Amino acid sequence: MNGNQPEEFWLGVEQFNDGQFYACHDILEALWIEATEPEKTLYQGILQIAVALYHLENSNLRGAMILLGEGTNRLRRLADHNNYGINLRQLLIDSVNFLRAIQQEKPEVVSTMTLPKIVRSNPPDTDSKVSKTP
Repeated sequence: MNGNQPEEFWLGVEQFNDGQFYACHDILEALWIEATEPEKTLYQGILQIAVALYHLENSNLRGAMILLGEGTNRLRRLADHNNYGINLRQLLIDSVNFLRAIQQEKPEVVSTMTLPKIVRSNPPDTDSKVSKTP
């Protein structure tokens, strides 16, 4: 797998980062159904984290903890081969830290915490016409 993800993946990433977790789930689920490994594991891990955050928004801490655990366990399998176009290790670290925090905090504290984000490891070239001088 290389860092070239389909356009739908980047839409799902944008939705994830905008807090549109259910919409992100729908986009990534469609990709996951058609994907082969290792993309299949990548998409499923991210969509499970998205659904966990959706559960959290709806005060379902138990569901959030279960899916954060499942999603991070899937992404752990891919962490050493990060050529997916995103900073997978950072998403994994942030998600695991978030899981640990919600396991220890009261629901009212959890609502004030910063949610994990997905960061591109290789942002798209915004100025492809820049000339290279020797």
